[in-house]
Amino acid sequence: MNRHQPRITLLAGGVGGAKLAAGLAAICEPGQLSIIGNVADDQEFHGLWVSPDIDTLTYTLAGRIDSDKGWGLANESNRVLDGLKRLGCDSWMYLGDQDLATHIMRSHLRQQGVRPSVIAQRIAESFRVQSNIVLPTDDRLQTRVRTPQGWLSFQEYFVREQCQPEILEIQLDGLEHATVTPEALAAIREADLLVIAPSNPIVSIGPILAVPGLGQAFALSNAVKIAVSPLIGGATVKGPADRMLSACGYSCDNVGIADCYTDLIDGLIIDHQDQSETSDLEQRGLNVMVTHTLMQHTADKARLARELLQFAQELVTVEKLAC
Repeated sequence: MNRHQPRITLLAGGVGGAKLAAGLAAICEPGQLSIIGNVADDQEFHGLWVSPDIDTLTYTLAGRIDSDKGWGLANESNRVLDGLKRLGCDSWMYLGDQDLATHIMRSHLRQQGVRPSVIAQRIAESFRVQSNIVLPTDDRLQTRVRTPQGWLSFQEYFVREQCQPEILEIQLDGLEHATVTPEALAAIREADLLVIAPSNPIVSIGPILAVPGLGQAFALSNAVKIAVSPLIGGATVKGPADRMLSACGYSCDNVGIADCYTDLIDGLIIDHQDQSETSDLEQRGLNVMVTHTLMQHTADKARLARELLQFAQELVTVEKLAC
C-alpha cells in the first residue's frame, strides 16, 4: 500500500457511511478517495427518482448536509411538500424544496437516457465534491422488507413506518438483471485500501456486494480490506441494523458483523465499549482495532479516518514481516 497517498475505496450507505466518507475526504488529496454508494434504497416519489444514500453522501461531502437530521440539505424549506399535502398527496417522505431540484435534475436526465452513474457524477460536480462518488450498478435494485402486514419498500418501512413492524424477511429485487458499472470495478481494482463503512451490513453494504461481479472483485482484490463496525455496545447509533442482523440469523454483536463479511476483510475496527469481543474476533482470523467509533463532530470523523489508515499500514507491515 502506498504509504503517503494510498488509493482508497469506501463502500458506504447513508448517514454512518457519509460520516466516515467525510473523515476520509478531510485527510485525502482530491481524487484519492472513491465511494461506492448504496442504490437499493432508491424509489420514485411524485414522479421523481430519489436516491437517498447517494444524496446523503453528496450533501455531506459538499458540506451542505442538514447536520441535525443527518440527511437532506441544510437551511431547507418545504413549501412544495406543504402544497402536495393540501392536494391530498402522500407526504410521509420528506423532500425539501432545494432537495427536489436534485431529484428533478436526476429524473430529467434519466428520461433522456443518461446513465445513472454519469448523473451522480454531474450532481456531485455541481456541489463541488472532489471525491469520486460511484454507483455499483446503473440498473434498478430495491430492498424490500416483509412484515406481518405484507411487503414494504425499504423507504416505506424505514420512513413511513419508522422501523416499527416486525421484520420477517428481507429481499433484494432486481439482482438478476443488474450488471456492475465499470466505474465500480475500476474503483475496486485500483484501490490500495478497501474500506467497509459503519453502515447497515444487511441493507446498505449487502446490496453493493451482491451486484454480480462486484463482490467477487472485492474478494479477489489484493488491497488491504478493513470494515468499521456500525455497532456500539451491541446496538446501532441510528437505524434498524441490529434488528435486521437478528432477522437474518446473525448475532447482534461484532461477531455477527464479522460473519456478514466472512472471507472479505482483513481487519475490523470496533468501539472501546466492545473490547471484550476482541478475542472472539481474533479467533476468526481477524485483526482487530479498538477505538472510539462514535462520530459526532468533524474532529471525530477525521480522527477515525487517520486511525483507520494507520491500522491499514500496520496490517501491511505485519504481512511483509510474515513473508
